Amino acid sequence: MDLPLALPERVAAKLREEAERAGMLVEELVAEALAKFLGEPLDPEDRLELHLKLSEKYLKEAEDLLAKGGYVQASEKAWGAAAQMVKAVAAREGRVLRSHRELHEYVAELSRKMGDREVVRLWLAASSLHQNFYENRLPGEAVKSAVEDVKVFVEKLRSYFYKSLIK
Repeated sequence: MDLPLALPERVAAKLREEAERAGMLVEELVAEALAKFLGEPLDPEDRLELHLKLSEKYLKEAEDLLAKGGYVQASEKAWGAAAQMVKAVAAREGRVLRSHRELHEYVAELSRKMGDREVVRLWLAASSLHQNFYENRLPGEAVKSAVEDVKVFVEKLRSYFYKSLIK
């Protein structure tokens, strides 16, 4: 279920600040807080579902923003899609990743497990998009190319994820 929220700006700013401090996206923090408030803390399956949904959502938003020439925002959405897919695979193993360092370390671990060195290269493309969100240094064509790399990255992890379910 996708619930858009209307919040007072002061509350929204605090929410963004806390999410950044916790190494989470706002949607992750809201889901965690609401689940806790409802007395139903997120279990690994809930986290898995949340990360898969967010990855899909952000990838679609990145594509929509690219089509409109919104390269800076598309950069962050594509990064979010990649990061959420990494978190989904980690959640499948009962792991919770909270920092950029943990994400980078886990991607390196996944690359070894998958026997696919390209996974790290593709992840670095996603990371460059995250940096572009803050610095707006990449030309549009570079953003488009990196978003295509993110799509390949997400698909590789999705494929690995579903193969691991069959085993």
